[in-house]
Amino acid sequence: MKYMTTAEIREKYLKFFEEKGCKRMPSSSLIPDDPSLLLTSAGMVQFKPYFLHVKELDPAYVGTTTVQKCVRTNDIDIIGTTGRHLSFFEMLGNFSFGKYFKKEMCAWALEFSTQVLELPAERLYFTVFEDDDETIEIWKNLGVPEDHISRLGEDDNFWRAGPTGPCGPCSEIYFDQGPEVGCGKPDCKPGCDCDRFLEYWNCVFTQFDGQEDGTLAPLKTKNIDTGMGLERIAAIMQGVTNNYDTDVLRGLVAVGERLSGKAYESGDAAADLSLRIVADHSRSVTFMIADGILPSNEGRGYVLRRLLRRAVMHGHKLGIEGPFLSNYIDKIVEEMGSVYPEIVENRELVERVVASEEERFGATLRQGQAFLDEALAKLEGDTLSGKEAFTLHDTYGFPVEVTEEICAERGIKVDTAEFEACMTEQRERARAATKGSAEAAWSTYGGVHAELLKELGASAFVGYDRAMASSGVAALIKDGKRVDELACGDEGEVVLGITPFYAEMGGEVGDTGVMEGADEGSDLHIEVLDTKAPEKGLVCHQVKVVRGSVHVGDTVRAVIDERRRARISRNHTATHILHAALRQVLGDHVKQAGSYVGPDRLRFDFTHFEGVTPEQIKQVEDVANDVVMQATAMNIYETSLDEAREAGVTALFGEKYGDTVRVVEAGDFSAELCGGCHVSNTAEIGFIKIVSESSVGANLRRIEAVTSFDALAYMNREEDELKRAAATLKVTPLEVADRCAANAATIKEFEAERKRARQAEAEGSMADYLKDMIDVGYPLVVARIDGLDTGALRNAWDIIRGHMDKPGACVLGTVNNDKPVIMAAGTDEAVAAGFNAGAVIKAIAGNIKGGGGGKPTMAQAGGKDASGMDAALAAAKEMLGA
Repeated sequence: MKYMTTAEIREKYLKFFEEKGCKRMPSSSLIPDDPSLLLTSAGMVQFKPYFLHVKELDPAYVGTTTVQKCVRTNDIDIIGTTGRHLSFFEMLGNFSFGKYFKKEMCAWALEFSTQVLELPAERLYFTVFEDDDETIEIWKNLGVPEDHISRLGEDDNFWRAGPTGPCGPCSEIYFDQGPEVGCGKPDCKPGCDCDRFLEYWNCVFTQFDGQEDGTLAPLKTKNIDTGMGLERIAAIMQGVTNNYDTDVLRGLVAVGERLSGKAYESGDAAADLSLRIVADHSRSVTFMIADGILPSNEGRGYVLRRLLRRAVMHGHKLGIEGPFLSNYIDKIVEEMGSVYPEIVENRELVERVVASEEERFGATLRQGQAFLDEALAKLEGDTLSGKEAFTLHDTYGFPVEVTEEICAERGIKVDTAEFEACMTEQRERARAATKGSAEAAWSTYGGVHAELLKELGASAFVGYDRAMASSGVAALIKDGKRVDELACGDEGEVVLGITPFYAEMGGEVGDTGVMEGADEGSDLHIEVLDTKAPEKGLVCHQVKVVRGSVHVGDTVRAVIDERRRARISRNHTATHILHAALRQVLGDHVKQAGSYVGPDRLRFDFTHFEGVTPEQIKQVEDVANDVVMQATAMNIYETSLDEAREAGVTALFGEKYGDTVRVVEAGDFSAELCGGCHVSNTAEIGFIKIVSESSVGANLRRIEAVTSFDALAYMNREEDELKRAAATLKVTPLEVADRCAANAATIKEFEAERKRARQAEAEGSMADYLKDMIDVGYPLVVARIDGLDTGALRNAWDIIRGHMDKPGACVLGTVNNDKPVIMAAGTDEAVAAGFNAGAVIKAIAGNIKGGGGGKPTMAQAGGKDASGMDAALAAAKEMLGA
């Protein structure tokens, strides 16, 4: 058995199955094209459509072969404690969708193991499902000795996707690592919990369709789904019993050794654990960000943040100062960039996101660690309260998992039940605080709306093409109850069978307009104040009856406010264009994370890890307006969800789409799934003006923009303000910036001269304060010097200290613009003699209604009551024995 690198094994595997007629396909993204999955954790994920025959493989191939990057974190707490568990791993796979089955698969697996990898046949062992006699005979016919074949039960050797659906028996191949790593029991064999027999290949024979009654019906097409962990087989080929000793991972462990100065496997178990965790997590972090995942507080972004923060925490435990993960990224790109080009292409993005998160969490870690250390120092017993864990989470942003991990190292438990109770209370408070009166009103009607949907079915929306529709009144609601009539002056809800009114959805506000009696001579006039869909598919018009009365069964003409709808449509199409422009300028990691589309403005939230610069804002505007000015025709059509995804149409993660979806395309520039209202040509937008960009959370940004007449009004207001400023400065509008810069420079120089004058005055008057110096075991000056800022106050101490015959201390007070500040400072010698600046400030700050603190050598406090300054200084003298 010869040594092989990870890269050699990877290529030999893919080449082997290519030569058998399988199509080599690239790894799919860690973001699966499957809303039921958070992350890609197996090689077969991208082939689900092929197994279900939604897609068909080119008939020139008998199957496919891949090396799939995977992230799996269900056992994150175990990672690093064993040599097998990893959060990131590579899965070698090959798949057949009816072209070959058990006989071919078993023969190829044995051939690759013994002839390509040159594993000794006598050290290979095989397990099969206990009832799978067919596979046992296949292995025997291939020359496998009977005593190297074991039968295992359903838990070990039968694969199921769920309670029902495709399933089938498995056959696994094990490598005997030798009795020296085993349990020593005479009956030790594959399936034993010890490390002697290492499973490295799993062949799944998907041949049944599990029924609800538990029976197994044969599938029309028998499939092969086989996977081999690359890290595991690399360990075998490199003669090691630990994944972290293989070439790639050991290289990453070496990065940690270099940064920390600690040697791996030198007897420090805690350091070894941290070196393994950072090596593993750094790969997950690099690949997740490269695939467009950004740290957040939910979903896959939360998984990323947890891995990243855990890596940072263990780096700090190793004594690594400051941001350090870029060193790991460099090594990962060097080792794996040729196989996964996305980590090369997105390297800058990965480094910038990681650096931003490291800096943010580094501060969190320092603050939270201090609080936790203090809490644990006071702890009586072996359990930290959930309230304190919640304070760490809520006040300091300290993840509860980090708290649990630190506590576990010290033999302390965390009351997680109490923590969850605190979290639940917080969520309820947040919901109560954010629930608006309109939402509250609508929410009381939930039961009525559910009944109406069940009784009437979905409303027929015709508003994409029509501004008016005649329809019968299907139901009326007043004060949360169904009624037969709404009289003049009443407010309530009208449900129509057919409506042109768009209900608030997907960030777009609901339509407004009017309803009138359809009969000639009718004086019915109803104002439609809003349109919502409290139950999906049921359109409810929030109305006020202005004239006449309306009854269930009446026919009305429903007419939307076309001018308002046109403004909304312009803004909605603009959000799509801005989304695409942001991705073009900032990167493909940008994803929509919420929006508001009204008639007067639009708001667009998106994922991004840093502020957007003014230059980038201008670039986004230019790109977006270029599309607008090209008068690009919109193409809006319905298709199947699978076809839309195949075409690369942008879908929002977390949204639930039906089998038929609506695609909104702005030429070749953008394509999104959307049910909202849009213009027919981008020229209708006029132009787009971004009016603000801000942060609304970690890695979450927001832009607000206006279009068309609102954009023109905004620019006119800015121009008016510029002209007013120009008139005040007595320059032309184009000279305002230069004149403001010149004035600012002049003011800055005046301030500097004023500061120098004050400093000279203070320095000249220091002799007066030194006359009052008192010896309390060390020289002490207590003085009031008004008109100084904090910096000047500290400078005064420097001057006083320089004029003292021997090291001493001071307590200085100042009132500047009615704001009192007290500072205490002392030399190390004065502190050794009993002076404590922090204690002094704490004792006297109450006199100025303030608070503050600091170290024994330097402390200060600001206050609200300048009248108490003299009393504070007198208290300092008394305290210090002056």
